[in-house]
Amino acid sequence: MRKTFITLFTLCLFCSAFAQKLLDKTRVIITSDGEIDDECSIVRFLLYANEWDIEGIITSSSQYHWQGHRWAGDHWLNPYLDAYQKIYPNLIKHDKGYPTPQYLRERAVLGNVKAQGEMDEITPGSQLIVKALLDKRDTRPVWLQAWGGTNTIARALKTIEREHPERMIEVAGKMRFFFIWEQDSTYQSYIRPHWGKYNVETIISDQFWAVAYQWNKILPEDKQAYLKADWMKANILENHGPLCSLYKAHVPGSHGLAGDTNFQEGDFRSEGDSPAFMHFINTGLRSTESPSFGGWAGRYVKVRENTWLDPVPEPGYQYPEGRWFTGTGWGRKYMRETYPKNQELMNKYFDPIVRWSDDFQNDFAARADWCVKAYKEANHPPVVKLTNALDITAKPGSKIQLSAKGTTDPDGDKLNYNWWQYKDAGTYKGAVIIQNAGQQAAWFTLPGDVAKGETIHVICEVKDNGSPQLTRYQRVIVTVQ
Repeated sequence: MRKTFITLFTLCLFCSAFAQKLLDKTRVIITSDGEIDDECSIVRFLLYANEWDIEGIITSSSQYHWQGHRWAGDHWLNPYLDAYQKIYPNLIKHDKGYPTPQYLRERAVLGNVKAQGEMDEITPGSQLIVKALLDKRDTRPVWLQAWGGTNTIARALKTIEREHPERMIEVAGKMRFFFIWEQDSTYQSYIRPHWGKYNVETIISDQFWAVAYQWNKILPEDKQAYLKADWMKANILENHGPLCSLYKAHVPGSHGLAGDTNFQEGDFRSEGDSPAFMHFINTGLRSTESPSFGGWAGRYVKVRENTWLDPVPEPGYQYPEGRWFTGTGWGRKYMRETYPKNQELMNKYFDPIVRWSDDFQNDFAARADWCVKAYKEANHPPVVKLTNALDITAKPGSKIQLSAKGTTDPDGDKLNYNWWQYKDAGTYKGAVIIQNAGQQAAWFTLPGDVAKGETIHVICEVKDNGSPQLTRYQRVIVTVQ
């Protein structure tokens, strides 16, 4: 009897922990126009499908792609879901949290695809969004991602406005947006005028161009090594199972934007949409707490209402009142009109994503290994835990003690530590000198010139010595009293 009680008690603890893990996951719905870089991004997305509660994968249109115009087909997702089904038995050896292939198929539906910006028709995709936003059983926020146009999202919100106007405040409090540009006009023509008053958190990215079609001009040479053919073939394209084999790297005769032929067969092509979901990979950088913190998806500044755009380094720059897209986004305009001049501005603009690119490429390679290798043969990221608080309030002159003593590695790998100040994320722009920065425990003294209310962000970066080398972090934020 006692043994049965202990077994049941242990099972309850396990179930409780598993339930908590599910609750901690971010709810995401993606809309995609099926462009070739969406197809590249979907491979990475599926390899990280254990990180989120995926409530929808919706095919939509954009200013570039719709039925009858450079269209990948209504069912472009199917080969990727078929390949995911084949590798699923191996993926769950590494994490039981991967959704079943059937679960994903049930949520892969067609949205508004008949024309650029079309939002008149009620579609399975728009209805899926409506259902998720109106469901009272789950109060967690829903992040709606637009890898293409925002029209299917707009159609869903219009349905809610017409049929459930009394619930608009509730729905607005539940949803969040992450857009890769505004790839049609519906955010400006419908969503913002009708829903802007509710101050929905909205991130619109132009920084993504650092890992899009012109990465070979933007990334520094040492970072490019992780996107070139030799690395891609060894780590992603070859001998990593059916999903990775579908990855549409450069092939003979393909070229980049404006006929750029400086690519080799097997080179990374473009993943302009990946930042939309990389923002939600739990790396320890706490980027979901504020778009201004920065992480693998870049760093953003609040421009208007609750809308966050890319930090532009150009003095006196004025953001456009309307769309942030290929015609107005600073980075895209720079690459089209100014490059190769003033590259110091280009480097500063794209740095919020570029600085992490070797880390997230190595992480991608590890996930590719998960497709084909046993757990003990693959690498898994460190688990970084600090003994000090993540949020500290202190006065100038105070000594701040830092320790990552609780950090572990699931593979037993040796760990290397690096503590560094992330100046762009903090409001104090002076330097702090971190003592013992390469050790598990470190410290620094708050400078005497910090003002009340200013913040200092310190990153604990931990790398293992596995192959590929994986990195995780924790962020400490010191607020001055």
